Amino acid sequence: MSFENIKLKFKVSVTICFTLMLSGCINSSKQSNVKDSLSIIYPSDVIPFMEQWKILLGDGTHVEDLVSYQKKDFFYVENDGTTNWVVYKTPNAGITSRTSSNTRTELGEKAHWIPEVGGKLTGTLKVQHVSTTGDATAASSYSVVIGQIHSDEGHENEPLKIYYKKFPSHTKGSVFWNYEINTKGDNIGRFDYSTAVWGHDFSVVGKDATTYPEEPKDGIALGEEFSYEVNVYKGVMYLTFTSKNHKTVQFTKSLINSEFSTKATIPEQVKKVYAKREKGGGVEREIAYAGEINYFKQGAYNQANAKSTKSKTYGGDIVKQYANGSYAEVWFKEATLGKSTEPTKKLKQ
Repeated sequence: MSFENIKLKFKVSVTICFTLMLSGCINSSKQSNVKDSLSIIYPSDVIPFMEQWKILLGDGTHVEDLVSYQKKDFFYVENDGTTNWVVYKTPNAGITSRTSSNTRTELGEKAHWIPEVGGKLTGTLKVQHVSTTGDATAASSYSVVIGQIHSDEGHENEPLKIYYKKFPSHTKGSVFWNYEINTKGDNIGRFDYSTAVWGHDFSVVGKDATTYPEEPKDGIALGEEFSYEVNVYKGVMYLTFTSKNHKTVQFTKSLINSEFSTKATIPEQVKKVYAKREKGGGVEREIAYAGEINYFKQGAYNQANAKSTKSKTYGGDIVKQYANGSYAEVWFKEATLGKSTEPTKKLKQ
């Protein structure tokens, strides 16, 4: 065989080998990309009801399609060693909704309904963090709303807000729910009546900006798991709260017949909390929220802000807020959304 033929065969062999190697690298890269894609766990993989919701994040991002969606530092999945959890995280200051001064990384139900039709929302969660700065005399300081019913008509009030609140020096925090009085006529002042589940209600505050009230003996610690069920059936709201280490607590509240339609029936708690407001405590429509369009919300609606709670916001820099405790973070491992169901037994109102 001539030297030229040997050179030619060598070139062909090298070319074939290189082509095979390149092909192998490309295929390996494709397989790696597929593997990486398959290894991502999205919130919709953990709680598969995400197609029923849209979301507003703490940086102002709006997303309508949440299937296979996540966003670092706001809406994503964490594993605590045994369980995957959907994380909702939001700073004290960011881009807020039209009707609020508070940031949120919170789901908003796409479907809307009136109380007479109703619906049911459940959630199993643990609150991992609330703002560590604020004014102890401000009822909203150091708190996050973890579930809501929001009206889309009238004054756009909130028939239900479920709160978790913990003062900085305390180990245990409180879980309570607020009902917003749907004020009559043009009186659009916002007046919440608060009911304790475990710990204190909304009205328990410090005697001054830096002095905290007594720590609740039956409270819930950060990282402690609990669940809630909100069942609006034929105009009545049935609430159930459960936790492994606490007594199950249940409540009922009519959304179509007001308890607060006269000055005499406005609770003393409301008069106390809103004493500094010019309009005092406005009376409610006799029919409360009857016939008014509502929808559920779930996630982390941070109640800390610079305006009303004097919480630190670091000029709105989200990275600095996260680094310095100026944020709320809530983890859900289970949640459902569906039609209302007839209560199995009458609950005490």
